[in-house]
Amino acid sequence: MRALFQKLLVVLVIMMFATPGLVLGAATTDMEILAEKIKADKKLLVGINMSLTNEEARDFWPLYDAYQKEIQSVNREIGRLIVEFSEAYAKGPIPNDTAKKIRNDVYALEEKELRLKRTYADKMEKVIPAWKVMRYMQIESKIRALVRFELAQRIPLTY
Repeated sequence: MRALFQKLLVVLVIMMFATPGLVLGAATTDMEILAEKIKADKKLLVGINMSLTNEEARDFWPLYDAYQKEIQSVNREIGRLIVEFSEAYAKGPIPNDTAKKIRNDVYALEEKELRLKRTYADKMEKVIPAWKVMRYMQIESKIRALVRFELAQRIPLTY
């Protein structure tokens, strides 16, 4: 089970960042198909690792889908910020006002992500046990950590 989890996780991250247009919201047919495949694989990964009863699954999956939809807006904004930073970086030293704006946008996204986690954890605890909510958040955290690692590799450190 752990090997399957790790393989699916790696595939999700590779597919997500092998096609930068996904992060930036490109809307080609191939990209849409690939995006749906990633979503399905992630949902499978979560399902395999959650051990939900039929009743829990009935109530959990709509919340999962709603959370994914909302967190996707955070992902798009992260992609936008990476492009904004890269463009500013390519021009040489980043002006203070641009750096402050990007920094504040990053903080706002981190706060938005935390609010979403808290909001959905509270909603999920009404339909599944707290330990299963924690398990789900653990899975999400692991996936997000890989995504953040991949993003960090794309951000240059020197001029």
